[in-house]
Amino acid sequence: MIMEFCKVDREEGVLVVTMNRPEVLNSLHWMANRELELVFDDFNRDPGLHVAIVTGAGDTAFSAGNDMRYDGPEKSWGLPERGFAGLSRRTDIDKPIIAAVNGLAVGGGFELALACDLLIAAEHSTFSLPEPRVGLAALAGGMQRLPRQIGTKNAMGLILTGRKVTAAEGLRMGFVNEIVPRGETLTVARRWADEIIGCSPLAIRASKQAVRAGSKESDLQRAFEVERSCPAVKALMVSDDRAEGRRAFVEKRAPKWASIS
Repeated sequence: MIMEFCKVDREEGVLVVTMNRPEVLNSLHWMANRELELVFDDFNRDPGLHVAIVTGAGDTAFSAGNDMRYDGPEKSWGLPERGFAGLSRRTDIDKPIIAAVNGLAVGGGFELALACDLLIAAEHSTFSLPEPRVGLAALAGGMQRLPRQIGTKNAMGLILTGRKVTAAEGLRMGFVNEIVPRGETLTVARRWADEIIGCSPLAIRASKQAVRAGSKESDLQRAFEVERSCPAVKALMVSDDRAEGRRAFVEKRAPKWASIS
């Protein structure tokens, strides 16, 4: 695929996706959203890729959300089926995705970051869902993901005002995993990715499926039952990775995961 609005780099099981429209603070129009949707489709299908990192070009903005100034012949106010960047409304990817937020994460940009499993933020980053200020609503996933991640009261405080919060506030609220100096988000995100790569890919997929399935249940006992029914969990229980992990632990060596292509 020829990329026009993003850059894609493949590095030993890790896919680094960079939104590449720095002239408009990495805001996205329909074509950019669709291009990124195809990128994440490919990531989901590729057995040789185990982790994705998504970031923005430059050190000013992760993404300023929808490109509201775009007025070309292919203008569209909609989004792909799977949301902003083809990811914000997506729930079918069992591989970990890390947001390396390097500045502004506004509107759809914030919703994209919330859709990732981990969020590494540069210390100068800010986050907001300002859609109500321009007569819109955060319908690309933010209004559903944010309350689940930081609680209803904290989330409503952001959703109903459109106010900005800093990376430090995001860390306190719980949607940021780590704050890093300016210019180091990608380096630190790769470090997290390397730690994930050291684990069994099948175990990682099973873990993500189990968390997602259990989070839909209000009853804890029911959540225990549901996680056991996840396809990746069932596969893990009878896998070579499960036996290899124990052998490697006893023999004090690095495991050789059968689920790595």
